[in-house]
Amino acid sequence: MTAGAEPIRVLVVEDEAVAADAHRLYVERVPGFRVTGVAHSAAGARRELERAEVDLLLLDLYLPDGHGLGLVRALRSAGHRADVIAVTSARDLGVVREGVSLGVVQYVLKPFTFATLRDRLVRYAQFRTAAGEAAGQEDVDRALAALRAPRPAQLPKGLSAPTLDRVTGALRAAPGELTAVALAEAAGLSRITARRYLEHLVEQGLVTKEPRYGQVGRPELHYRWSARG
Repeated sequence: MTAGAEPIRVLVVEDEAVAADAHRLYVERVPGFRVTGVAHSAAGARRELERAEVDLLLLDLYLPDGHGLGLVRALRSAGHRADVIAVTSARDLGVVREGVSLGVVQYVLKPFTFATLRDRLVRYAQFRTAAGEAAGQEDVDRALAALRAPRPAQLPKGLSAPTLDRVTGALRAAPGELTAVALAEAAGLSRITARRYLEHLVEQGLVTKEPRYGQVGRPELHYRWSARG
């Protein structure tokens, strides 16, 4: 963002309260962006759009009252031109193609780190501020590259993406809460390794943890996947 430029106004649309709050905090940590509101449903998003001007939707695709792309389609029909960054764990490339046709400019797969979202937002800001007439193909390619070729975000030292996928997969498949020991068995990890990944996901706002007190000894921590989609 250039000095004196108006901040990019963002509406966070996420039905899980914990994840929505995490996403809001992430956006507010990126200079040049301001959260105008948080909605937990498609209907709530429409109300927020009527209340305030929005430049960008940070949109979960799985909402309690419909699919996120259905919301985007309805907004486009109503004349809303806000850009969209989809936030989801869905890997269906058909959905990705449909989203591109509706103006979804980026996809961020759950679970993600602050660094991942920051990278997408910074690149979106670069794309948004591109102005003037292109001198040639190179200028067009450069503008699109800022949006379409993000740098890979780094996980905290000692964590790997494949193992993180195993942990989140085990959590999402669990019918309820899991302890670090149970998660370690399900994902084929040591208890210490499982605990590190669980705590990372708690920091990202994607997992909640609660102590459970037994008859004797220290309380045992139970973890639950809280991010929908």
